[in-house]
Order: sequence, then structure tokens, then C-alpha cells
Amino acid sequence: MATRAFQRLPTAPAGRILALRLVAIVLSLFIIAGVLALSGHSPLMLSELILRSTIGSRFGLEDLALFMCPLLLTGAAVYVCGMIGLWNIGAEGQFYAGAIAATGVALGLHGPAAVVLPLMTVGGILGGMAWIAVPTLARAHAGVNEIITTLLLNFIAALLTYYLTTGPWRDRISGAQVSTQRIPVSIPEMWGIVHWGFPVAILMVIGLALVLSRTRWGYEIRMSGANPEAAHYAGMPVRLRIISVMLLSGGLAGLAGMFEVAGTVHRLQGGMANNFGYLGIVVAVLARGSCLNVIPAALFMALILDSGIVMQTQQLSASVVLAITGLILFMIAIGDELAHYRPAARSVPGGKAS
Repeated sequence: MATRAFQRLPTAPAGRILALRLVAIVLSLFIIAGVLALSGHSPLMLSELILRSTIGSRFGLEDLALFMCPLLLTGAAVYVCGMIGLWNIGAEGQFYAGAIAATGVALGLHGPAAVVLPLMTVGGILGGMAWIAVPTLARAHAGVNEIITTLLLNFIAALLTYYLTTGPWRDRISGAQVSTQRIPVSIPEMWGIVHWGFPVAILMVIGLALVLSRTRWGYEIRMSGANPEAAHYAGMPVRLRIISVMLLSGGLAGLAGMFEVAGTVHRLQGGMANNFGYLGIVVAVLARGSCLNVIPAALFMALILDSGIVMQTQQLSASVVLAITGLILFMIAIGDELAHYRPAARSVPGGKAS
């Protein structure tokens, strides 16, 4: 009788996943180095330049922190939805909605930063929540797939941003295209160009991890995601938990938009989301198993983004950089899948297994 050589386990040890991810990254780098060498580039020179421009200089470290700030929040936004078995693909749109709401507060109110910034924060969070409200209610009350609804709203948010920055909110002072004028307040900087939104984002991820692991609400979220029928039978308000989690997710993504407006870009402009919402999905997938893993996953994605910018300065097109990023993530996904397999015991004549 034929037996399978490998057995797929429902879960994989964290150590095995980490080891296979490292192997996947190393293999990816060898492949990338080979392709770059064949195309006439020096892999060693590029590697040295990337290391020196990212983690080897203060300017590079500051850039990493700025990239990490939105990735931490959008990654946490997608992760928390995943805990209850849902996929928020609309973090990009909620990011824009938070940025629009925060910009509206900054442009409409005139006062000290100590007053305007907290109002911008509230506006950003509420903007993200409002943008996910319809998909939330549709999912909770009608069972509508949240993947489709949240994804489609991304395009509407991007077009709304384009309309505002070229229409009623366009920059009439400098005449910059697809941009509002610079907002009058900004989040204070703590180290170089790194603003205080960065440590706040890290603390929010840590706080979310504690809430998910130490509170009754977090337990009910995990139970509702693992087995909704059992959770409902146990008396847990599954529908209410779905609503609370999705609104929290939208609020986190909206806050990321506010931080980008008030801390980094200092204005609303088209394309400012820079795919942070979509990359938050990758961060959440890489952080599998623990909310705290969002932090190293966001750092890894920030390093890839920063490296991509450096490579573009060496005559490598954005398409090549995107392909390299995709290859690394694809190899990591293969490593994650292989971590679930182990050699199966073989059947031998006599009924014993070896």
C-alpha cells in the first residue's frame, strides 16, 4: 500500500518557520545576485551600498523608522482582523480616509498644535472607522464578503484624495499639483526627521498584543475566529466582536494616515499612501502567530522598501525592484508552507512503522 513521504501538520513550530524563512531569504539573495551579475551590475557593490545607505548610516536609520511607522499600524490593522478570521484588504483606503479627515481638521481649525494635533488624531481614527463602517455592517449583518467590499473602497478613497487635492483643497499658494498646502501643525520630531508617531506606533502594537492575549475581549476574539459556532454556543457575542474588531482595524489604518500627514508629508497629496495599506497585509502575514511579530515584520518590509530606493539610484527600474521584492516574499511563503511538513512514518511489512 502506497504511503505518503511527508505529513502536513496543522501548525508549525516557530523555530522551524524562522529557520526556513532565513534559508528562503538567503536563497533569494543568491538568485538576485546571479540575475544582477548577468545584467552587468555588481552584486557586491550594490550590497555594500544598500547596507551603508540603510542600516549603516543615521540617515538610513531615520528612513527605516519613517517607513516602519505606517507599516506598524496598517500591519496591526490587518492582523487584528485576521484574529477573528476576517481579511481587511482595505487598509489602503482607510489610510487615505484617515489622512483626509486629519487634513480637514488641520486646514479648518486654527489654533495651537497642542489642541489641533489631538483633534487630528481623533479625526484620523474616526475617518478610518467611517471608511470601514459599511463593509463592517455588511459583514456582520448580511455575511457579505469583507475582502471585496474593503478592496473596492481603496480605489474610491484614492480618487477622493485626487479630487480634493486637485479641486477644493488644492494648493493655491505654491501651485503644487495633486497636493494641498502645507498644514500649519506637525508632530514634533524626536530624532532627526523621525517624529513621535514612531514610538507611539510601537507602543500601540505592544498594547494590542497585550489586549489580545490578556483580556476577555481578546480571548473572545480568538475563540470567535477559531470556531464561530462554538463561540456563539458558549454565549459570546460574535457579531458584536466582528463589528468591534473591524472598526478597530479601520481606526488603526486611519491613524497611520494621520501620522503620515502630520509627521512625514505635512500635507495631503495623491499617492501618499505609497501602498502602505497593501504592504500591511504582507506584514500581517509575516507576523503570523503573534501580534508582537508585527514589529520585526514591519522592520523587514521597511528595509526592503528602503533598499528598493537605493537600487533605483543605480539605474534599476521600479519594476525590477518590485520583482525582487516579490521574489523574496514568494520564497518566504514557500518556506512557511514547507515548515508544516515533516517526514511521515513509513509502513513496513508486519504492521510496524519506521
